[in-house]
Amino acid sequence: MTGDAGQRGVDAIAAAFAARQETSGKALIPYLMIGDPDFDTSMGLVRALAKEGTDIIELGMPFSDPLADGPVIQRAGQRALAAGTTLPKILQGVKILRAEGIVTPFILMTYYNPLLRYGVDRLGRDLAEAGIDGLIVVDLPPEESEEFDSNLAEHGLALVYLVAPTTTDTRLDLIGRLARGFIYYISRTGVTGERKDIAADLAANLGRIRQRTGLPVVVGFGVSNAEQARWVSEHSDGAVIGSAIVRIIETSPRGEIQKNVLQYLRPILTCLHTTA
Repeated sequence: MTGDAGQRGVDAIAAAFAARQETSGKALIPYLMIGDPDFDTSMGLVRALAKEGTDIIELGMPFSDPLADGPVIQRAGQRALAAGTTLPKILQGVKILRAEGIVTPFILMTYYNPLLRYGVDRLGRDLAEAGIDGLIVVDLPPEESEEFDSNLAEHGLALVYLVAPTTTDTRLDLIGRLARGFIYYISRTGVTGERKDIAADLAANLGRIRQRTGLPVVVGFGVSNAEQARWVSEHSDGAVIGSAIVRIIETSPRGEIQKNVLQYLRPILTCLHTTA
């Protein structure tokens, strides 16, 4: 179970990467859509992934118009919304996980509209009090994030930006100045989803990012097996696994979801944690 009970927010994320670097390994960051297939099952999966030793966990919050998500995660979001998943419910669930002693850093991943509806003025406080360590807001451009970011920073929370192969050097410079926690590199343009291969320009683009920030850089959007995870880890600080996990949840009998997800992730976890 990665993390330190005395650290939260940016400090907890930094400690998770530092701990992995001490063992010459790389971080595994799994993504779960909270509320899919139901709230209790998804909370049980968070517990299992934390116990398994994943380094950071992305908690997906469903949104009705998820433009950056592929069909697998879109369907998961629809199931989560149908199950009544809301931001207050997620925050209450995270409070329970923290009370149980789970210290693995949590990143909430969603879109700006439901956060705006919740109220940006109270968002940072409520996230921090619940035990969330940072946010990824898929559709919030860095050029428009100043007010939002200052609210999070006041409470020690990370704001993680997405960088794509098409991101310009000018925007990279801005992201390098603003980002806290880590940088999330999208290995391919387009929506989320599993891929058979990883883009050949990965190393060059990660090099452009590293020229502008000392933060860890992780790779997602398409990483779906141990071979791909090992390859991206040669150039990055870790890998995000999303659609492949969500597909297993979608296709598994309810009673076998947790077993199947863990069986799938263990070889990837071993690969990343023993890259040396």
